[in-house]
Amino acid sequence: MVNDYKVTIGIECHVQLKTITKLFSGAANDARSAQPNTLVNHIDFGLPGALPVFNQQALLLAARAAIALGVNPQPFSTFDRKHYFYPDLPMGYQITQFEHPIIIGGQVKFQINDKLKQVDITRAHLESDAGKSTHPIGHDYSLVDLNRAGTPLLEIVSEPQLHSPLEAKLYAKELYLLMRYAEVTNGNLFHGNMRFDVNVSVSKTDELGTRTETKNLNSFRSVEKAVEYETKRQIELLTAGHQINQETRGWNEAKQKTVSQRSKENADDYRYMPDPDLPPIIIDDKYIQTVKLSMPPTLDFWRDKLQQLGLNSSQIDSLIEANIEYSQAGLLQLILEFDQQNQDIKQLANWLVNIDIPLLKNKQQNSSKHRMRLYSTISALVAEDKLSSTNAKELINRCLSMDQLPNDLTDYAQINGLIQLSNDAELMAAVDEVLATNPKAVADIKLGETKAIGFLVGQIMQKTKGQANPALAKKQLEAQIKNL
Repeated sequence: MVNDYKVTIGIECHVQLKTITKLFSGAANDARSAQPNTLVNHIDFGLPGALPVFNQQALLLAARAAIALGVNPQPFSTFDRKHYFYPDLPMGYQITQFEHPIIIGGQVKFQINDKLKQVDITRAHLESDAGKSTHPIGHDYSLVDLNRAGTPLLEIVSEPQLHSPLEAKLYAKELYLLMRYAEVTNGNLFHGNMRFDVNVSVSKTDELGTRTETKNLNSFRSVEKAVEYETKRQIELLTAGHQINQETRGWNEAKQKTVSQRSKENADDYRYMPDPDLPPIIIDDKYIQTVKLSMPPTLDFWRDKLQQLGLNSSQIDSLIEANIEYSQAGLLQLILEFDQQNQDIKQLANWLVNIDIPLLKNKQQNSSKHRMRLYSTISALVAEDKLSSTNAKELINRCLSMDQLPNDLTDYAQINGLIQLSNDAELMAAVDEVLATNPKAVADIKLGETKAIGFLVGQIMQKTKGQANPALAKKQLEAQIKNL
């Protein structure tokens, strides 16, 4: 509730499917680095007589998305034509699914304020994207690039069950992770692989108010900020006695505000009709079972597994997100391999979250094979008391910055003074020297000033250039002082 107004939010998300070719043509699907209008053929241009051919890979990915949302794909779905006229839509209609979508139902669940929130999915349907219009600043013309025309999209529509900017942001983020772990999309938000349209309304009653739709948001932060701004704007208008216009709005990132674009169309405005060139999609239980068997490890699988291994929620969230963003590092697979070798998982998670992931954010990328040898060796050295926690971090930092690991990590650590001094004879010599040169500290300890032992341990660490095992040094100091 904001100023006695109840905020209600629904989100439509356009997910670009990671197919090699477009939804109905053989043109390539990756337009990121292509010159304008180079990934287009007769179908994308909408030439008379060009017949669309449905991409079966898109069906597989849509079925994976359904399973990730907790439901099965529909056994029967159809394509329709959604009519509107715009320069970047050469056919004069968009091929979509209106009457019979590929997905009905499903849920997205996420944690907010230590509580589980469930948002129901109304439907998800396949559709082909339009092209892109650009409007060069300072010129009186527009340009059209049809490289995206025909790109396969899955539009996922939520129920209006979100009630705050934070809930909207967390929903968008969870949906992103679900689709990425199901390997439905490449998920590059910068390139528009997932775009969010946010519907917002405010009301003082249980009846929904007039909604606005802010389109094409491509970050979780912009979803949150757009809801914040639109909520405030609508409440201010209603408080001043004005009405809310049902309209489509855009997001101005620089000014952090929504701007009016056009009045909102209703379904009747699009004159939907069945597409006569495309037959229905009919799938059976055997197909669904085949898809389920081909599913990669899901988001829920990884969360449950990491929780079983004793990691806390903060570590789990960091690892889940980083594993997607830096897939080459293979962070979660590394944890599974550590578990199989009965090594310290919590220690590894601590290293990954506090050292490795920050380095990855600074573009220091190394392979998962590189990491396995590194962390296995360091874990063993720590277990043998040959490497302190501080020196372990130092060794990890150095090695992750290398293109290639040293052939013998233990030798490398020894040469660079990182291995702890645990040899009795060498350590005893340092203990004897420190005791001889610090008689006052020794006297204080014998009088019960136990804090002085820390000072002596520090002197030993300084004398050995940090190579002494501090626990063993303390033990030997206490034994020697007791006999004085």
